[in-house]
Amino acid sequence: MEATELIKKVRKIEIKTRGLTRHIFAGEYHSAFKGRGIEFSEVREYQYGDDIRSIDWNVTARLNHPYVKIFEEERELTVMLLIDVSGSGSFGTTVNYKRDVMTEVAAVISFSAIFNNDKIGVIFFSDKVEKFIRPQKGRKHILRIIRELLDFKPESLKTSLDEPLRYLTNAIKKRCTAFVISDFITPGFEEALRIASNKHDIVALKVYDPMETSLPDVGLIKVSDSESGAERWIDTSSLTARNAYNEWWEGHMAEIKSVFKRCAVDSACISTGEDYVKPLIQLFENR
Repeated sequence: MEATELIKKVRKIEIKTRGLTRHIFAGEYHSAFKGRGIEFSEVREYQYGDDIRSIDWNVTARLNHPYVKIFEEERELTVMLLIDVSGSGSFGTTVNYKRDVMTEVAAVISFSAIFNNDKIGVIFFSDKVEKFIRPQKGRKHILRIIRELLDFKPESLKTSLDEPLRYLTNAIKKRCTAFVISDFITPGFEEALRIASNKHDIVALKVYDPMETSLPDVGLIKVSDSESGAERWIDTSSLTARNAYNEWWEGHMAEIKSVFKRCAVDSACISTGEDYVKPLIQLFENR
């Protein structure tokens, strides 16, 4: 992408997403995520009415008297964006590709974090960690993230969520809020998600295209896998083929939601054919 074109696109996204953040998301973000992070403050003697789950059993055993741990809310959060840059992001049958929507959603979350004085960092991933941008503050930092999103060329087109989730768990020592932005069309990431969720506050944002939800009846078509490059012909006039695809999609969505629930991960589904404002607002309100 030419430098002048890239600058124009960055500026266009900044104007749109900063406006949304200022008028819609900043307050919702603050309510949903501020105060979720807590850090240890001190130990004091147990008092009537204290939650027994906060008892520090090591200190209690040593002093032979019950003591509880006291925590305080963190004034500042660290927000991480785990963004899928694999080949499937280049799919889209409406105005936007999936990657376009991921970019705007990431920008909205970034500006919301900055407006609330939080740090924001990014992990770009395919089937490996492609790039890690350390959490920082400031408009200049966000514009760098947007530029990278628009112009980043991954080394791999395949997808795996295991690597970025493990990387997050190891690289970010202090508890953070992490948004995983992907189409989640990849198997076998539940264990890594569960481990990451035990340490961090994970939010999953699944981006999909309306055409992915069902197979249209348009006759014989050739389809290509954007990650593997494999091609095949499909007779979409076949009711059996359309029903099989529909069953796959419904099973995929049911399994994804089940994984998120088992891992205690909040989630939202965002379509390229609809405004992403409503699902994001609903997600924030539900928290």
